[in-house]
Amino acid sequence: MFSKKTIKDIDVTGKTVLLRADYNVPLQNGKVADDYRLQQSLPTIEYLLKHDVKLIICSHLGRPAGKVDPALSLFPVAKRLQQLLNRPVEFVPDCVGERVQKAVANLKSGGVLLLENVRFHAEEEANDSNFAKQLASLADIFVQDAFGVVHHGAVSVSGLPKYLPSVAGLLLEKEVDTITSVMLKPQRPLVAVIGGAKIADKIDILQKFIEIADFVAIGGAMANTFLAAEGIDVAASLYDKADLPTARQILAAAKEKAAKQPFVFALPRDAVVAHKVDKTAPTRIVDWSTHVITDIEHYPKLPPLVSTRIEPHEMILDIGPFSAAFVAGAIQLAGTVIWNGAMGVTETPALHDPIGPTAHGTELLMEAMLGEFGHRPFTVVGGGDTVGYIENRKMVASFDHVSTGGGASLELMAGRKLPGVEALEDK
Repeated sequence: MFSKKTIKDIDVTGKTVLLRADYNVPLQNGKVADDYRLQQSLPTIEYLLKHDVKLIICSHLGRPAGKVDPALSLFPVAKRLQQLLNRPVEFVPDCVGERVQKAVANLKSGGVLLLENVRFHAEEEANDSNFAKQLASLADIFVQDAFGVVHHGAVSVSGLPKYLPSVAGLLLEKEVDTITSVMLKPQRPLVAVIGGAKIADKIDILQKFIEIADFVAIGGAMANTFLAAEGIDVAASLYDKADLPTARQILAAAKEKAAKQPFVFALPRDAVVAHKVDKTAPTRIVDWSTHVITDIEHYPKLPPLVSTRIEPHEMILDIGPFSAAFVAGAIQLAGTVIWNGAMGVTETPALHDPIGPTAHGTELLMEAMLGEFGHRPFTVVGGGDTVGYIENRKMVASFDHVSTGGGASLELMAGRKLPGVEALEDK
């Protein structure tokens, strides 16, 4: 399905290869705190090293805005990569210039050299042609394997392919193939679980899922805007007033589809609320009387659980138990689940509750996806907060595909072309 050449389609033996990886990883106390992206790059690196290449790796880390920031140096990444590869990884504290050229000249076949953060140079994100030529002069072949950035325009994304033969790495191929497959030919029913803060960030993918999915569940702060659009008083909850017209348009499209064929666009009908985002803040459940599920006649009207009204000083911090159980039930019937965005605030674990008082909705849905209640659908996970949550829970290996790129996966799902992929050679 992947239409671009990969490292397996060309002869890389003995060549000097410049690999763009995505090592934008969290650091803590001068060490890599989570090496998932490093591990995902290993198949490409190991393939290249088996062919005796001289391997130069470039990446970004954070947003240094074109200035040198020691806190965003890739040196800790080089140390961790050396451990994972079980071979020396050299590091040079720049990505262009005489010092870099000397390090490349001294690199032997089978050697690995990691360059310093390309975003320390403002020319990277400006897609400067001279900067691209300087990087290109280091190698014979360019390999793009940083799925997390291929939706951006930058030298190491779409600039370098203008000056070097350019192909995809194995991770990029896997990401594009997997995500494209679940969008074009999913095992049905297709369930999409979408969270996050702003509708504007995910409007295209929401419209796409209304078009192709059988069930769409909305959570996170984004759900608050939809609820407000439906006339629910969300009190002090985070929501975006500017997105209310968009929310109403999306709801209208969902209701129109539901009137013509079996389809559910599920907003929360109950929630966990508190007066502040804090692990010590008392929480309670609110179940509002107005059901906001498009297929309403199929679901029972339950009595209020604790209250039917969110108090003015309270905010919604998680979907409630009824909403979570309802979506978990849909997941139990699914052939494919695409999950992007937590259902609530997942960063506030308490001493007596390692999951956290406002993460139980997300946790229940995750358990359903992993077959804890019997049936296990094919699962695709994307989005920074979602991936971060399952990484913290040590559950990454339990899902079928965990994407290394949040924004890129959304762009691909929405059907948009990715500049970093388009710039590569066709098969």
